[in-house]
Amino acid sequence: MGQPPVVYGQSERPPRGDYSRAHADYTCAQNWEAYTEADHETYHRLYQRQVAQLPGLASEAFIAALPSLGARERIPRFDDVNEGLYRATGWEIVAVPGLIPEVPFFQLLADRKFPVTDWIRKPEEFEYIVEPDVFHDLFGHVPLLFNPVFADYVQRYGEGGLKAARLGACEMLSRLYWYTIEFGLIREGGNLRAYGAGILSSAGELPYSVTSPEPRRLPLDLARTMRTRYKIDTYQQTYFVIDSFQQLFDLTEGDFTPLYEELRGQPEFAADAPANAP
Repeated sequence: MGQPPVVYGQSERPPRGDYSRAHADYTCAQNWEAYTEADHETYHRLYQRQVAQLPGLASEAFIAALPSLGARERIPRFDDVNEGLYRATGWEIVAVPGLIPEVPFFQLLADRKFPVTDWIRKPEEFEYIVEPDVFHDLFGHVPLLFNPVFADYVQRYGEGGLKAARLGACEMLSRLYWYTIEFGLIREGGNLRAYGAGILSSAGELPYSVTSPEPRRLPLDLARTMRTRYKIDTYQQTYFVIDSFQQLFDLTEGDFTPLYEELRGQPEFAADAPANAP
Protein backbone atom coordinates (compact mmCIF):
# COMPACT_ATOMS: atom_id res chain seq x y z
CA MET A 1 0.00 0.00 0.00
CA GLY A 2 1.09 3.59 -0.53
CA GLN A 3 1.23 5.96 -3.48
CA PRO A 4 3.66 8.66 -4.62
CA PRO A 5 2.79 12.19 -3.51
CA VAL A 6 1.49 14.75 -5.97
CA VAL A 7 3.09 18.16 -6.43
CA TYR A 8 0.78 21.14 -6.99
CA GLY A 9 1.65 22.82 -10.27
CA GLN A 10 5.09 24.41 -10.13
CA SER A 11 5.16 24.61 -6.34
CA GLU A 12 8.55 23.94 -4.76
CA ARG A 13 6.96 23.10 -1.43
CA PRO A 14 7.18 19.46 -0.36
CA PRO A 15 3.88 17.62 -0.87
CA ARG A 16 1.59 17.56 2.14
CA GLY A 17 -0.09 14.48 3.54
CA ASP A 18 0.88 10.89 4.29
CA TYR A 19 0.69 9.08 0.96
CA SER A 20 2.00 5.86 2.51
CA ARG A 21 -1.57 5.26 3.76
CA ALA A 22 -3.16 5.60 0.31
CA HIS A 23 -4.77 2.70 -1.52
CA ALA A 24 -4.44 2.15 -5.25
CA ASP A 25 -7.21 4.70 -5.91
CA TYR A 26 -5.49 7.19 -3.56
CA THR A 27 -8.23 6.98 -0.92
CA CYS A 28 -7.37 6.35 2.72
CA ALA A 29 -9.00 6.21 6.13
CA GLN A 30 -9.94 9.59 7.60
CA ASN A 31 -8.34 8.66 10.94
CA TRP A 32 -10.56 11.17 12.74
CA GLU A 33 -9.09 10.31 16.14
CA ALA A 34 -5.72 11.73 15.04
CA TYR A 35 -7.04 15.30 14.87
CA THR A 36 -5.83 17.43 17.76
CA GLU A 37 -7.82 20.00 19.69
CA ALA A 38 -5.82 22.63 17.83
CA ASP A 39 -6.97 21.10 14.53
CA HIS A 40 -10.61 21.25 15.60
CA GLU A 41 -10.20 24.82 16.82
CA THR A 42 -8.71 25.87 13.47
CA TYR A 43 -11.66 24.29 11.65
CA HIS A 44 -14.15 25.99 13.97
CA ARG A 45 -12.54 29.42 13.54
CA LEU A 46 -12.47 29.06 9.75
CA TYR A 47 -16.09 27.91 9.71
CA GLN A 48 -17.31 30.78 11.86
CA ARG A 49 -15.45 33.38 9.82
CA GLN A 50 -16.83 32.16 6.50
CA VAL A 51 -20.41 31.67 7.69
CA ALA A 52 -20.53 35.30 8.80
CA GLN A 53 -19.74 36.44 5.25
CA LEU A 54 -22.15 34.24 3.31
CA PRO A 55 -25.37 36.33 3.31
CA GLY A 56 -25.61 38.44 0.17
CA LEU A 57 -22.48 36.90 -1.35
CA ALA A 58 -22.91 33.12 -1.48
CA SER A 59 -25.39 31.13 -3.53
CA GLU A 60 -28.65 30.56 -1.69
CA ALA A 61 -28.45 26.91 -2.72
CA PHE A 62 -25.11 26.67 -0.92
CA ILE A 63 -26.37 28.45 2.19
CA ALA A 64 -29.42 26.18 2.34
CA ALA A 65 -27.30 23.04 2.13
CA LEU A 66 -24.52 24.08 4.52
CA PRO A 67 -26.22 22.76 7.70
CA SER A 68 -26.09 19.29 6.14
CA LEU A 69 -22.38 19.19 6.98
CA GLY A 70 -23.30 18.86 10.63
CA ALA A 71 -20.56 19.71 13.12
CA ARG A 72 -19.37 23.30 13.26
CA GLU A 73 -17.16 23.13 16.32
CA ARG A 74 -15.15 20.11 15.20
CA ILE A 75 -14.00 18.55 11.96
CA PRO A 76 -16.90 16.32 10.90
CA ARG A 77 -16.55 12.58 10.63
CA PHE A 78 -16.85 11.74 6.96
CA ASP A 79 -19.10 8.76 7.71
CA ASP A 80 -21.58 11.07 9.44
CA VAL A 81 -21.66 13.42 6.45
CA ASN A 82 -22.13 10.49 4.10
CA GLU A 83 -25.30 9.31 5.81
CA GLY A 84 -27.19 12.38 4.63
CA LEU A 85 -25.26 12.96 1.43
CA TYR A 86 -25.89 9.49 0.05
CA ARG A 87 -29.59 9.76 0.82
CA ALA A 88 -29.78 13.14 -0.90
CA THR A 89 -27.87 12.53 -4.14
CA GLY A 90 -26.12 9.17 -4.02
CA TRP A 91 -22.73 10.80 -3.43
CA GLU A 92 -20.21 10.11 -0.70
CA ILE A 93 -16.99 11.74 0.37
CA VAL A 94 -13.77 9.76 0.67
CA ALA A 95 -10.57 10.71 2.44
CA VAL A 96 -7.37 11.29 0.48
CA PRO A 97 -3.93 12.30 1.79
CA GLY A 98 -3.75 15.37 -0.44
CA LEU A 99 -3.72 16.17 -4.13
CA ILE A 100 -4.15 13.12 -6.34
CA PRO A 101 -3.41 12.49 -10.04
CA GLU A 102 -5.94 13.43 -12.68
CA VAL A 103 -7.17 9.98 -13.72
CA PRO A 104 -7.86 8.67 -10.18
CA PHE A 105 -9.53 12.01 -9.44
CA PHE A 106 -11.77 11.77 -12.49
CA GLN A 107 -12.63 8.16 -11.69
CA LEU A 108 -13.73 9.02 -8.17
CA LEU A 109 -15.98 11.80 -9.45
CA ALA A 110 -17.44 9.53 -12.12
CA ASP A 111 -18.25 7.05 -9.33
CA ARG A 112 -19.94 9.82 -7.30
CA LYS A 113 -17.17 9.90 -4.72
CA PHE A 114 -15.67 13.26 -3.84
CA PRO A 115 -12.07 13.21 -2.55
CA VAL A 116 -11.57 15.26 0.61
CA THR A 117 -8.11 15.98 1.98
CA ASP A 118 -7.80 14.57 5.49
CA TRP A 119 -5.41 17.12 7.03
CA ILE A 120 -6.02 20.73 8.07
CA ARG A 121 -3.82 23.77 7.72
CA LYS A 122 -1.57 24.97 10.52
CA PRO A 123 -2.63 28.02 12.56
CA GLU A 124 0.04 30.09 10.84
CA GLU A 125 -1.61 29.24 7.49
CA PHE A 126 -5.01 30.46 8.65
CA GLU A 127 -5.24 33.27 6.09
CA TYR A 128 -3.86 31.45 3.06
CA ILE A 129 -2.88 27.96 2.01
CA VAL A 130 -1.76 26.81 -1.44
CA GLU A 131 -3.07 23.25 -1.31
CA PRO A 132 -6.67 22.34 -0.51
CA ASP A 133 -7.13 21.11 3.06
CA VAL A 134 -10.05 19.48 4.84
CA PHE A 135 -11.74 22.83 5.48
CA HIS A 136 -11.60 23.91 1.84
CA ASP A 137 -12.87 20.56 0.62
CA LEU A 138 -15.62 20.08 3.20
CA PHE A 139 -16.91 23.63 3.56
CA GLY A 140 -16.33 24.72 -0.02
CA HIS A 141 -17.26 21.67 -2.06
CA VAL A 142 -19.52 19.32 -0.16
CA PRO A 143 -22.67 21.41 0.51
CA LEU A 144 -23.53 21.74 -3.19
CA LEU A 145 -23.16 17.99 -3.63
CA PHE A 146 -26.50 17.89 -1.78
CA ASN A 147 -27.98 19.72 -4.79
CA PRO A 148 -29.10 17.05 -7.31
CA VAL A 149 -28.39 19.06 -10.47
CA PHE A 150 -24.98 20.29 -9.35
CA ALA A 151 -24.10 16.81 -8.10
CA ASP A 152 -24.94 15.38 -11.52
CA TYR A 153 -22.75 18.02 -13.16
CA VAL A 154 -19.77 17.02 -11.04
CA GLN A 155 -20.26 13.36 -11.97
CA ARG A 156 -20.52 14.32 -15.64
CA TYR A 157 -17.30 16.28 -15.29
CA GLY A 158 -15.56 13.20 -13.92
CA GLU A 159 -16.80 11.08 -16.81
CA GLY A 160 -15.64 13.74 -19.23
CA GLY A 161 -12.29 13.88 -17.50
CA LEU A 162 -11.63 10.20 -18.11
CA LYS A 163 -12.25 10.76 -21.81
CA ALA A 164 -10.17 13.95 -21.85
CA ALA A 165 -7.26 12.00 -20.38
CA ARG A 166 -7.41 9.56 -23.29
CA LEU A 167 -7.55 12.46 -25.75
CA GLY A 168 -4.75 14.48 -24.19
CA ALA A 169 -7.17 17.29 -23.36
CA CYS A 170 -6.91 17.43 -19.56
CA GLU A 171 -5.47 20.94 -19.51
CA MET A 172 -8.44 22.33 -21.41
CA LEU A 173 -10.97 20.48 -19.27
CA SER A 174 -9.21 21.43 -16.03
CA ARG A 175 -9.97 25.06 -16.81
CA LEU A 176 -13.68 24.25 -16.83
CA TYR A 177 -13.32 22.76 -13.33
CA TRP A 178 -11.37 25.79 -12.17
CA TYR A 179 -13.81 28.36 -13.47
CA THR A 180 -16.97 26.52 -12.37
CA ILE A 181 -16.52 24.12 -9.46
CA GLU A 182 -13.70 26.15 -7.88
CA PHE A 183 -14.37 29.75 -8.92
CA GLY A 184 -17.84 29.93 -10.46
CA LEU A 185 -20.40 32.71 -10.08
CA ILE A 186 -24.16 32.39 -10.55
CA ARG A 187 -27.06 34.81 -10.94
CA GLU A 188 -29.90 34.09 -8.51
CA GLY A 189 -32.95 36.31 -8.67
CA GLY A 190 -30.95 38.85 -10.63
CA ASN A 191 -28.21 38.97 -7.99
CA LEU A 192 -24.63 37.85 -8.48
CA ARG A 193 -23.59 35.12 -6.04
CA ALA A 194 -20.62 32.77 -5.59
CA TYR A 195 -20.87 28.99 -5.82
CA GLY A 196 -17.25 27.98 -6.43
CA ALA A 197 -15.46 26.30 -3.53
CA GLY A 198 -12.30 28.37 -3.89
CA ILE A 199 -14.36 31.51 -3.42
CA LEU A 200 -16.65 30.21 -0.68
CA SER A 201 -13.74 29.05 1.49
CA SER A 202 -11.77 32.30 1.10
CA ALA A 203 -12.39 35.25 3.40
CA GLY A 204 -10.94 37.71 0.92
CA GLU A 205 -12.05 36.37 -2.44
CA LEU A 206 -15.71 35.92 -1.49
CA PRO A 207 -16.50 39.66 -1.30
CA TYR A 208 -13.98 40.46 -4.03
CA SER A 209 -15.50 38.09 -6.57
CA VAL A 210 -19.02 39.42 -6.13
CA THR A 211 -18.57 43.13 -5.41
CA SER A 212 -15.18 44.34 -6.67
CA PRO A 213 -15.10 46.36 -9.91
CA GLU A 214 -11.68 44.94 -10.79
CA PRO A 215 -12.27 41.41 -12.19
CA ARG A 216 -13.95 40.57 -15.47
CA ARG A 217 -17.20 38.65 -15.22
CA LEU A 218 -18.17 36.87 -18.42
CA PRO A 219 -21.07 34.58 -19.34
CA LEU A 220 -19.88 30.99 -19.23
CA ASP A 221 -18.80 29.88 -22.69
CA LEU A 222 -17.10 26.51 -23.05
CA ALA A 223 -14.59 27.54 -25.70
CA ARG A 224 -13.61 30.76 -23.92
CA THR A 225 -13.34 29.00 -20.58
CA MET A 226 -11.15 26.20 -21.91
CA ARG A 227 -8.80 28.72 -23.53
CA THR A 228 -8.44 30.94 -20.46
CA ARG A 229 -5.41 30.43 -18.25
CA TYR A 230 -5.64 30.97 -14.50
CA LYS A 231 -3.41 31.72 -11.54
CA ILE A 232 -3.40 29.79 -8.29
CA ASP A 233 -1.66 32.34 -6.06
CA THR A 234 -3.86 35.42 -6.42
CA TYR A 235 -7.51 36.39 -6.67
CA GLN A 236 -8.97 35.52 -10.04
CA GLN A 237 -8.95 38.23 -12.67
CA THR A 238 -11.75 36.61 -14.66
CA TYR A 239 -14.90 34.85 -13.47
CA PHE A 240 -17.48 33.03 -15.58
CA VAL A 241 -21.14 33.44 -14.68
CA ILE A 242 -24.04 30.99 -15.07
CA ASP A 243 -27.76 31.59 -14.70
CA SER A 244 -28.57 28.24 -13.10
CA PHE A 245 -27.04 24.88 -12.28
CA GLN A 246 -29.30 23.37 -14.91
CA GLN A 247 -27.68 25.64 -17.49
CA LEU A 248 -24.27 24.42 -16.33
CA PHE A 249 -25.37 20.79 -16.60
CA ASP A 250 -26.89 21.31 -20.05
CA LEU A 251 -23.81 23.12 -21.38
CA THR A 252 -21.67 20.09 -20.67
CA GLU A 253 -23.93 17.56 -22.33
CA GLY A 254 -22.55 15.73 -25.33
CA ASP A 255 -19.15 14.83 -26.72
CA PHE A 256 -16.39 17.42 -26.24
CA THR A 257 -14.09 15.75 -28.79
CA PRO A 258 -14.95 18.14 -31.66
CA LEU A 259 -14.46 21.12 -29.34
CA TYR A 260 -11.05 19.88 -28.23
CA GLU A 261 -10.01 19.48 -31.85
CA GLU A 262 -11.29 22.95 -32.70
CA LEU A 263 -9.37 24.53 -29.82
CA ARG A 264 -6.06 22.78 -30.40
CA GLY A 265 -3.59 25.24 -31.80
CA GLN A 266 -5.74 28.26 -31.05
CA PRO A 267 -4.12 30.96 -28.91
CA GLU A 268 -4.91 30.93 -25.22
CA PHE A 269 -6.37 33.83 -23.28
CA ALA A 270 -4.42 35.37 -20.44
CA ALA A 271 -6.12 35.25 -17.05
CA ASP A 272 -6.88 38.96 -17.39
CA ALA A 273 -7.75 39.03 -21.11
CA PRO A 274 -10.46 41.57 -21.99
CA ALA A 275 -13.97 40.34 -22.70
CA ASN A 276 -13.67 41.19 -26.40
CA ALA A 277 -10.32 39.45 -26.92
CA PRO A 278 -10.30 37.61 -30.29
